[in-house]
Amino acid sequence: MTGARIDSDRLWRRIMDLSAFTEPERPWTRPAFSDLHRRCRDWIRAQMESAGLEVVIDAGGNMAGKSSGSIDGLPSIACGSHSDTVPSGGRFDGAAGLAAAIEIAHALADNGMRLNHAFEAIDFLAEEPTEFGMSCVGSRAVAGKLTAFSLAAKSPEGTTLAEAIDGMGGDSARLGRPLRGRCDTAAFFELHIEQGTILERAGTDVGIVTEFVCINRHSLKVAGEAAHAGTTPMDVRRDALVGAATLVQNVSERAESLNSRGTYLVATVGRIAIQPNGANVVPGSVELALEIRSNRVEAVRDFEAGFFQFAADACCKAGLKFDAEQKSSAPRVSVNEGLRMHLREAAASSGCSFREMPSGAGHDAAHMSEVCPSCMVFVPCLRGRSHCPEEWSDKDQIGRGAQVMLEAMLSFDALACPK
Repeated sequence: MTGARIDSDRLWRRIMDLSAFTEPERPWTRPAFSDLHRRCRDWIRAQMESAGLEVVIDAGGNMAGKSSGSIDGLPSIACGSHSDTVPSGGRFDGAAGLAAAIEIAHALADNGMRLNHAFEAIDFLAEEPTEFGMSCVGSRAVAGKLTAFSLAAKSPEGTTLAEAIDGMGGDSARLGRPLRGRCDTAAFFELHIEQGTILERAGTDVGIVTEFVCINRHSLKVAGEAAHAGTTPMDVRRDALVGAATLVQNVSERAESLNSRGTYLVATVGRIAIQPNGANVVPGSVELALEIRSNRVEAVRDFEAGFFQFAADACCKAGLKFDAEQKSSAPRVSVNEGLRMHLREAAASSGCSFREMPSGAGHDAAHMSEVCPSCMVFVPCLRGRSHCPEEWSDKDQIGRGAQVMLEAMLSFDALACPK
């Protein structure tokens, strides 16, 4: 174990202070691209600077605090997460990893330590799903995966994703190719709450992620005909919501049927918008957001093929029109084995129990793996609750995870240094 120690109290205070940036009536809500998110980032900039980091914003709108290494010309060792939340989300998703990255910089400075490599703490832009139908906007930008088509996507207010990125200090005109490569970043580390119950139930201190599942998102639309709810007979209605309800039920049933030994698949309709949305109006159209996740790409393809055929047939039979558009796709990603080795050794030397496990959630670390070796540390969360106000992880749990990550970074820094 090295002399650098995480200050769990300081780390905890940063997480709690960050959580204060929320819509008061909906804790904890800090949507990406909002004025609240911008004010939050002003605070993050000050925290990075207080830890001795020089802050810049890249073309993708990612905020990075950087310190130089002791050897000129070496790429940086980066860590971080995100500061945006889902609506009525939790205080720890993203915030714990971002605060841990800043705390690592602070701990190194406290001990007068300097990595051989440069060091970066990164706040990735818009990790959570946005009104543009895409998540992990900042890390996708780093990996060069924001196409002209995705940048042209519009919010309900008519703002394009490109305009939104520019509004956060980015430069959308420079996007479309990777913003980083291995000559820029030697490795990326991310700490995150597990968002599940495996670690808590086993009483394990940290999880070392082995892979990220693939995630596909689609926008679905069922179109019928709006009509007066009191005067339109049931047998002549073209009720879009009734058709949509059939599809929602099929999503759940189909996902259950496709799970088998070795295959993990979940599918969710997480957002529904009804038009005209009146108590006395037969719904004329319904838009739905469908998300499918699995550790097998083939399972996702099987789900999509079967569901889209069912949806088209069911809507046609009911006199409705069905349309689907894929909004985003994230492939299955294996985590770098070399960095996992450093995490295993760091956990052992820190006296922490650990287990290796896949991630059913998408994270910025998955997209960073396309431009550099990347890894992730999980810490337990209470009853596995996440994306809700009840989300919780203890101060000591987060501190242990951050210490393991720091130890692994120092080990990597020493071994990856040219002799």
